[in-house]
This record gives sequence, structure tokens and C-alpha cells, in this order.
Amino acid sequence: MAAKKILMITGDFTEDYETMVPFQTLLAVGHTVDAVCPGKKAGDTVPTAIHDFEGDQTYSEKPGHRFALTADFETADPAAYDALVIPGGRAPEYLRLDERVLAIVKHFFAENKPVAAICHGAQILAAADVLKGRQCSAYPACAPEVRLAGGAYADIAVTDAVTDGNLVTAPAWPAHPAWLSQFMKLLDA
Repeated sequence: MAAKKILMITGDFTEDYETMVPFQTLLAVGHTVDAVCPGKKAGDTVPTAIHDFEGDQTYSEKPGHRFALTADFETADPAAYDALVIPGGRAPEYLRLDERVLAIVKHFFAENKPVAAICHGAQILAAADVLKGRQCSAYPACAPEVRLAGGAYADIAVTDAVTDGNLVTAPAWPAHPAWLSQFMKLLDA
């Protein structure tokens, strides 16, 4: 496996597991991961939220950790990265309004570089207009956005993931084994 340089775009109230687990896993297998957030610099932190599935009609939300960013958003050059990771949580709600975030996402699709998005990360993909004709999983509440963006919503088990070309998506953090495995296969291709 050749080490890759991966960009992770995250933000305030990102889902804790969907940020921390991929970040640490990708580092553990030898990749470099630069975690960035608009308006913040390396060393700044974002608060995370833990989303849990406890039998209610939607997930519950609990305070998570402070996740330390490792690079500056303003100077991150997407051309310098081999792949992109977009965690879920509440952050994608507002990150999708940032034109530079959308331009970065579009770069990865234009260059056919691996992209992994989970849960509400699909909101950013939909806003970037990169889902036309693609299968995309997400938290079920994001299914209308996937469809409105021209994607085919993949209604899969919460523990599964789907790969469509350079894109790997999953509904939520219980899918980490499948999501990360499929993403790492793309990284090795």
C-alpha cells in the first residue's frame, strides 16, 4: 500500500465517530490526513456530537469531544491531495453553503480521485452537484436531497456501504468497517 495524502473537510458539530474513527484509522495504516474547517487553522478545534440510535424516530445527540484540526482550510490545495473524506453530523448543513468547500469537492470528482462521505456528508455532495447518475447512501433523512441532486439513493443497512466509481458512501458510523474497507480499496487502486 502506497501512502496517500487525504483531505478531510469537517466542521462544528461533526459526528464524533464519523470524524475521529476514519481520521485515526487512515493514519494508523500509514496515510497522511489533513483535517480542515472553513474559518479555522491547524490546532484549532471543532466540537463533535455523538449520534446514537436508541430506538427513537431519529438519532439522539450527545456532546462529543474537541477534534483538533491539522491543517489550514484557506491554504489547503485540493490538487495536492489523493483523496477526500467528508464526515457527517450537523456540520454538512452549513459547510454546503461555503463555495470553496463545494469547489474542493468538485475538484475531486473532476479528477476522479477517491471520495468517502458518510451520513449527512451527502448534503455537501448534493450541493456540489456531483451526484447525477450515481448511487449514494446517506442517513435516510438525506434521501430526498440525494434524489433531488440526480442521484440514486442507496437504501442499505446501517452497517453497509456502497461504492460507485470513485465514491464510497454509507448511512452512518455503524458502517465504518464496510465504508473504510471500500475506501481503502479505492486508495490502493
